[in-house]
Amino acid sequence: MDPELAALASSAATALVGRLAADGWDQARQAVVALWRRRHPERPEEAEVVEAQLVEAREELLAAGAAGEADDGRVGQELTVEWRTRLRDLLRADPALAVELRRVLAELEGRDGESGAGAAPGGNRVTMRATAADRAKVYMAGNDLHIHGQ
Repeated sequence: MDPELAALASSAATALVGRLAADGWDQARQAVVALWRRRHPERPEEAEVVEAQLVEAREELLAAGAAGEADDGRVGQELTVEWRTRLRDLLRADPALAVELRRVLAELEGRDGESGAGAAPGGNRVTMRATAADRAKVYMAGNDLHIHGQ
């Protein structure tokens, strides 16, 4: 597979899983299902299966979060791998869908041609994640950070 298409599938899967339990879930679901409808217009049942699988993935991620399992990111990582594979297979079968998947990715990342929600100055997106245990502290900043005292 073309490395650019593989990277696109990977980025789209990461963005999709990020939206499963967040704002924009319905928009993400509709956009991904539309990709499958476009690929197989003669078989609408395939898009329905994909939609059901997205709903199931969302429920799994929400349940993991409610059970406190989301901290280690295991469920999200597994879902990302699963959807990366699905999107790669879709692009392998129809590379022309890459244009549409790029548009979907831009929507999922909150971009509309300009720096959208979540974008840092200059249009670069910044994502930070941290886990602190016991008495540890985590300090994160997208720019300068000044810490005074303990």
